[in-house]
Amino acid sequence: MDRNQLSTLVDMASPAAVYNEVAHILQLINPDLNISPVDSAFRFTQELYEGCYPGYKACNTPYHDYRHITDTFLAMARLLHGAHLSGKNFSERQIVLGVISALLHDTGMLQETHDSEGTGAKFTQDHVKLSMDFMEKHADRLQLAGQEVADLREVILCTDLMAEIPAINFSTPQIELLGKMLGTADLIAQMADRTYLEKLLFLYHEFKEAQMGEFKNEIDFLHQTLNFYEISEHRFDKILDNTSRYMVPHFKERWDIQINLYVESFTRQHTYLKKILADDSKSIYEELKRDNIVEKVRKKYGELGQPDPT
Repeated sequence: MDRNQLSTLVDMASPAAVYNEVAHILQLINPDLNISPVDSAFRFTQELYEGCYPGYKACNTPYHDYRHITDTFLAMARLLHGAHLSGKNFSERQIVLGVISALLHDTGMLQETHDSEGTGAKFTQDHVKLSMDFMEKHADRLQLAGQEVADLREVILCTDLMAEIPAINFSTPQIELLGKMLGTADLIAQMADRTYLEKLLFLYHEFKEAQMGEFKNEIDFLHQTLNFYEISEHRFDKILDNTSRYMVPHFKERWDIQINLYVESFTRQHTYLKKILADDSKSIYEELKRDNIVEKVRKKYGELGQPDPT
């Protein structure tokens, strides 16, 4: 096992394994932390995404799926731990709110049972506000008090790529930091996923249903993703205050690894994407081999790489 490969540290396909790692990390931050609210929120979220919670359908967005939620959940816990090791102080409730925000940040893409039109992807453009509203609607179930609801709205808002984060009136510096860490966790959890490049094909079709962007086809979407890497670097460094740096002390303390494995992972993905897009001698789909995702996309959406009808 290569311990410098992010995907080898925790079985990310197992929600139970992810939860156990998050619970361990939270105990490293505060051995006396009451983890029961996190456990309750985790079970609630799992029920939601699996279609077992009354009033809601199971998640039907293959990119913004439950795996993305658990990926973000773990990334947020790791950032909290790294920030703690770097001298940032959070109250017990702020720690809990931080990881709960990761569980809830995409709930706005879940469909209610009476909604028979399309999939949750149609909510993409408004899903951050819808997620904030969902959290507020279920505040009692999540054991959230008044100010905590207001704070979580601001934290979740930081996942909106169009939000003017400097203009948000955060209640405390700690809540502001939680928001910037969630904005970071949301992105790096996606971009460091070992199947990120393959899953971009799913994202293209989610955007298509939401009528977002001007992409000729899947291949064009992959080409435009190269620009998103540059946009993301600016967002990480300037808008989110380089909070991804907190991964470094976390990995050093938890795994005796001296590097930011998230940055290493999505840098490799970026390099590979540039390589396969520049090579005209092979089909790009033949180079996207992980987890049989290309075939899953083919079965779900039909033939790949074709221009959209105009």
